[in-house]
Amino acid sequence: MRDAIPLGGDAGDLPDRAAPATAVIDARGVVAGWSPGAERMFGYPPQAAIGRPVDRLLGADTGRDTGAGVLAALDGRNGTTALLRHRDGRRVEVRLRAYPWVDGEGRAQRLVVATPPLPLQGADRTTEEAAFAQCRLPVMVFDSALRAVRASAGAQHELGLSEERMAGMRVTDVLPPHICREVEDSMRRVLVTGETEQFRERGRARPTAPEGVWSITVSPLLDPDGQVRQLELSALDVTEQYLARERLNLLNDVSTRIGTTLDVMRTAQEMADLVVGRLADFVTVDLLDSLFRGIEPRPSPTGAVTLRRAAQQSVLPGVPEALARPGDLDDYPPSTPPARCMATGEASLHRTVDPAIRAWQQADPARSGVVRAFGVHSVMVIPLRARAVTLGVALLVRHRREEPFTEDDLVLAEEIGARAAVAVDNARRYTLERETALALQRSLLPRRIAAQEAVEVAHRYLPARTRAGLGGDWYDVIPLSGARVALVVGDVVGHGLRASATMGRLRTAVRTLADVDLPPDELLTQLDDLVTHVASEEETPAPPRPDLEVPTDLIATCLYVVYDPVSRRCTAATAGHPPPAVVTPAGTVDFAGIRPGPPLGLGGLPFETFAWDMPPGGLLALYTDGLVQGARHDLGSGLARLRRYLEQPAESLEATCDDLFRTLLPTQPQDDVALLLARTRAFDAGHVATWDLPSDPAAVSDARAGVAARLSAWGLEDVAFTAELVVSELVTNAIRYGQPPVQLRLIRGAALICEVYDSSGTAPHLRRARTLDEGGRGLLLVAQFARRWGTRHRAEGKTIWAEVELPAGAA
Repeated sequence: MRDAIPLGGDAGDLPDRAAPATAVIDARGVVAGWSPGAERMFGYPPQAAIGRPVDRLLGADTGRDTGAGVLAALDGRNGTTALLRHRDGRRVEVRLRAYPWVDGEGRAQRLVVATPPLPLQGADRTTEEAAFAQCRLPVMVFDSALRAVRASAGAQHELGLSEERMAGMRVTDVLPPHICREVEDSMRRVLVTGETEQFRERGRARPTAPEGVWSITVSPLLDPDGQVRQLELSALDVTEQYLARERLNLLNDVSTRIGTTLDVMRTAQEMADLVVGRLADFVTVDLLDSLFRGIEPRPSPTGAVTLRRAAQQSVLPGVPEALARPGDLDDYPPSTPPARCMATGEASLHRTVDPAIRAWQQADPARSGVVRAFGVHSVMVIPLRARAVTLGVALLVRHRREEPFTEDDLVLAEEIGARAAVAVDNARRYTLERETALALQRSLLPRRIAAQEAVEVAHRYLPARTRAGLGGDWYDVIPLSGARVALVVGDVVGHGLRASATMGRLRTAVRTLADVDLPPDELLTQLDDLVTHVASEEETPAPPRPDLEVPTDLIATCLYVVYDPVSRRCTAATAGHPPPAVVTPAGTVDFAGIRPGPPLGLGGLPFETFAWDMPPGGLLALYTDGLVQGARHDLGSGLARLRRYLEQPAESLEATCDDLFRTLLPTQPQDDVALLLARTRAFDAGHVATWDLPSDPAAVSDARAGVAARLSAWGLEDVAFTAELVVSELVTNAIRYGQPPVQLRLIRGAALICEVYDSSGTAPHLRRARTLDEGGRGLLLVAQFARRWGTRHRAEGKTIWAEVELPAGAA
């Protein structure tokens, strides 16, 4: 190696030995950092070195004895002597050392230090000793007997001991007991194998230091013969990276383990179980009492709130910190942090010495006793807020863990609360639907068929001519949003008062569920649940009287069809009911190919939706089995007879109803018969206007201008102001709170229908804005100016619609 020039220079241009060459190499062997010393040693400026593979840059050429290069040093073989290439082609003999490093994002790197390979003498050794002593990274050198030889300034600072004090001490005398055991075992293995080991330890470097996580590296120090003579122990504080990873793991568990059921209490308990031990020592989850009764939550007018304990958990067995049990009510005065959290929807972080917590303790001696008994020192109050509604609060407490909550913990807890609130709100909405179905039993029967524009209808009902009296056959026509209409026919098995009462319940249930725009299959699912509940209430009926009725199991069938005159499309689902007959204007008759579901009351099997296009002027015939079975109880032959007649129906729907009854029914029918005929209409394309809007607030003015122009073309200038106001608020709401794409549609019918679609499933809530609120008035204005408004959901988003009353004669 006579041609080697140490440290990359000639005799007259030697670099400063006090500033060795350092470089940061990532896990792929690419240069990520380049010091001025490296530039002086190898001639490459940082912009020419960073981003290039280190072997290609320096052309590592290993020595004969060590057989290792730069990448070998990266693998833990420290003390390697290598010939590296200078930028001008010369060879530089250096000695390489590698230290583990982690960047700001937690990725593994190596800090490589190149120093002269020859023993330093005099001032050079003094400089090297001073550099090691001043190193801020905790580094220690141990001899083969595991006695401390050297300690950097960083090690002295972390351990709280001077280098003179630690000299000659064993690792068991320097490090805490829970750390030194693994470190000592690793050091003994490295002495034998000569291979670097790296591992992590969590604890305190000294009793008074905060707990942290350390990445510890034990590396061999070789003599010129390649024998391990000493050990180097370095420690890197990776507490922040460790905590960040733990937070990510906790959030991932929140996404997968909260909301496994549609039960409010169970969902809240899942959150408490997940957070305790990982973020807090004690957790309570309190929710508004209205959530458990399926009622939309409302803010407390006085500022005080009454919450119901939904869940609680503690690191201590039996949750001794709790003052209430799950299901109990708890009152929070206006000045307490939970009440303020409910009012503002904002989280807060407190120490028990804060004035707010002290005032709360003074007002509540029981809670003050818990704080003193368990040594509570840190508290977080987190809102459970979903879809712009604060559903409750979660209280997170630390008393076992010495470290108080930090701002990072508050951010993490807010994210957990937000995700848990969505799951709680899903359970709340499910509870609301279930309570609505139960309330339908007390609803009144509709007294007449509502007016609508989608179809022309005619209907008939004929009771059975038997002593059993009225049965449970029924039909209904229900207007829906967007000028659509629902056609319903059902049949309750049995006769008499019981069957009639059940029929009334089902009719009311279908109308109520249709008002919330449920798809046909979901509506029948809810209806099936209602029948099941009614059946459970009548498990022990009174002894039957043969002169009144014959008791039977509570079973019903139902056919639910929705027709859209704009798209001219029908969607339907059936629960054990015969399919509708579809008649084209040309006289072709077919039966819709709906896959039949089970009758209502059996449960356990799904319902399916079937869709088809209807031409304008087509005919839909919905009926009960009494029309086609007749006295022979032959469904197949009855459907064939119905098909033959509908191929040549009468001119009017009323006449067709009369002819069907006269032709298909016997003189004394043994079963009730319900018949509903509907001739479809279609909206002219000129009565429908659609705009695709960008998700940009500037699109609101364009939407208003387009609406004004279209209303002028329709001759509806009288409602232009109201329509522009409604459209402006709905479009603004969709752009601000929804997700693209956004679409606006106007339908001119008996009323002016304004619809705004976006792909977000978040439903808006009508609320009264406060005096200083900047928002919250849009839906209130829509509700005041529109005849009616609402929201309908579908799989890929939602549509907010509103109907504006038209002047007389303009419809």
